[in-house]
Amino acid sequence: MADKKKMAVALKYKTFEQAAPSVVAKGAGEIAEKIIKIAKENGIPIKEDPDLVETLSRLDLNREIPPELYHVIAEVLAWIYKVNKQFGTKS
Repeated sequence: MADKKKMAVALKYKTFEQAAPSVVAKGAGEIAEKIIKIAKENGIPIKEDPDLVETLSRLDLNREIPPELYHVIAEVLAWIYKVNKQFGTKS
């Protein structure tokens, strides 16, 4: 079986401004590497979850995630808050 290309999806969520997070960037290969690089350069937590990335990559850009993914995204947000607290950064 051939290796799968690296994939990445970036979410944006502004509390009190959005009902749900939205997909603001997505891509595979070089685009995924660029998304990851930008996140690292800006201190944005990166969570590796290939199944979630595959699911989110099917969504249109700048559209809020659908309600059926709220539970999974809530888990990701909880992880981000924990990481930010652990490293003393703001979310």
